[in-house]
Amino acid sequence: MEKRLRAVLHHLTEQEAAEDLQQAPTAGQTAGCSGCGPGYKSPLDAMKGPREEIVYLPCIYRNTDILKPDYLATVDVDPTSPTYCQVIHRLPMPNLRDELHHSGWNACSSCFGDATKKRNRLILPSLISSRIYVVDVGTNPRAPRLHKMVEPVDVFWKCGLANPHTTHCLANGQIMISCMGDPDGNGKGGFILLDGETFEIVGNWEHPGEAAAFGYDFWYQPQHNVMISTAWGAPKALNGGFNPDHVKDGLYGTCISIWDWTTHRKLQTLDLGEEGAIPLEVRFLHEPSATEGYVGCALQGNVFRFFKTPRGDWAAEKVISVPSKKVAGWMLPEMPSLITDILISLDDRYLYFSNWLHGDIRQYDITDRRNPRLVGQVFLGGSLVNDGPVRVISDPENQPQPPPCFIQGKRIPGSPQMLQLSLDGLRLYVTTSLYSGWDKQFYPDMIREGSVMMQIDVNTVTGGLTLNENFLVDFGKEPGGPVLAHELRYPGGDCTSDIWL
Repeated sequence: MEKRLRAVLHHLTEQEAAEDLQQAPTAGQTAGCSGCGPGYKSPLDAMKGPREEIVYLPCIYRNTDILKPDYLATVDVDPTSPTYCQVIHRLPMPNLRDELHHSGWNACSSCFGDATKKRNRLILPSLISSRIYVVDVGTNPRAPRLHKMVEPVDVFWKCGLANPHTTHCLANGQIMISCMGDPDGNGKGGFILLDGETFEIVGNWEHPGEAAAFGYDFWYQPQHNVMISTAWGAPKALNGGFNPDHVKDGLYGTCISIWDWTTHRKLQTLDLGEEGAIPLEVRFLHEPSATEGYVGCALQGNVFRFFKTPRGDWAAEKVISVPSKKVAGWMLPEMPSLITDILISLDDRYLYFSNWLHGDIRQYDITDRRNPRLVGQVFLGGSLVNDGPVRVISDPENQPQPPPCFIQGKRIPGSPQMLQLSLDGLRLYVTTSLYSGWDKQFYPDMIREGSVMMQIDVNTVTGGLTLNENFLVDFGKEPGGPVLAHELRYPGGDCTSDIWL
C-alpha cells in the first residue's frame, strides 16, 4: 500500500510539474516584466534595492540547558531606528527541540514575472524534528505569526524523508525543500515539494530510488536545465556532535550531485574526494546565464569551483584552500578551518566564507573565476585565540594567533558562522551558531552565554573587511535565557535565497 501511494504521488508530481512548466513564463518574458511579482528583475537591479531594516533569525534552545521552544526573532537593523540592534519580536514555535536551522521563501525573484505571487510566507524547516513551519511575514513584517505547520509524520509517510534543510521557491509556484536523511536517521538526499498556496506536501521531486546518498543544500539554474545538491552527513552521525571516526565509516559525504531540472533525473555524481569532504553550501553565480559556481567543503577547508564543460556535462576543481594548522591542546593534532558558510555578492565579484574553527571570515575577488584572490580577512573569535587552551605549533600561512574579539566590552563567544550580505554589498551580517550539537562540543561557552550577531563593513572597491564595533545583538540577554541564533533573512530577499531565471 505504501509503495502504491508513493508511486501515485510521484506520478502526480511529475504531471503537475510538467503542466506548471508549460504555463510558467519563459526567461525572456520574465526579463521583460517590470515590477510584476516578488523580488527583482535581475541581480544588478536587486543591488539598487532599499537598505535592509529588519532581519529574521531562527533562535534555538535545543542542546542548551533551557527547555523552551525555538523561536523566530525579528531584529531591527535600521541605524535611524530607536530600537536599532534590538530584538523587536519573538515568535515561539509550539513544540520543543525542533532545531530550527535554515529558512526560505514561498516566492522570490524566480517568480518576478508572476503578478499573482507575493513574498509573504517564510518557510522554517526543523532540522531534527522534521517539522515544517510556515510563517506569515506579510501581514505585519515586524511581528510575524504562525500560518501553518506540517507535521513530521507527513514528511515521513508521503516522502520517505526526514531532516529538511534548504528551502527554495520555484517559478511554477511550488516550494522545494532538500532533506538530509530518512526517518531512521540514515543519509538520504531527497527533496520535498510543497504546494505554494496550501503548503501541503505534494510529494517527492526526485524519482524513486534516485535520492543521493547524503543531502544538505541545493541551487537550481533553469537556463542550463540543472540543479546541484550537496552532502553533509547521516543525521544519526552528526546528531550528537562530530566524531572523526564517522568520517572513516563513510557517514559523511564527499560528493555533489548534478540533476536534470526538467526531468528530475540525477545525471552525475561528482566525487570531490578527501579534499572535498563535507560539501555544504553551494552557490551558482547570480547571473542566470552563468555556467559555474562554488561549493564550500568544510572538513579540509577547501572551496571547489563547479562548471559546465564543452561536452555539456559538469566538472569541479579546487580553487581555494585554507590549510589546517598543527596545534596542541585540541581534540586532534591538526585543526581544519571548517568552512561552514559561503555566499557570493550580487554582482558576482566577491566570494565570502567563514572558517568556524579558525575564527575568521575571508573575502575573495572572483573576477578571475578559476583564480580567486584574497582581498579581505577579519578574525572574530574562534578556537585559535591567543589566550585560549590551543597553541599553534605550525601554520602554513604564518599568521599569528588572533586576540579574542570584544565588542562594546563583551567577549564574543563562539566563532563567525552564518553570513548574509546587504543587497548593495556594503554590510556583511554574521552569527556564531552552527548547529546546537556541534556548538555544544566545540564552543560550550556559547551554549552558556548565547550567540551573537555582528556586522562587518565591506570595501567593495578594492576589497577589505572591517568590524563595525557599534553593532552587536547579544542573544545571551534574551528574556528566556541565552539562545543560539542561526541563519539570517531579509523580508525583501537576499543573495542566498533569490534565484533569477
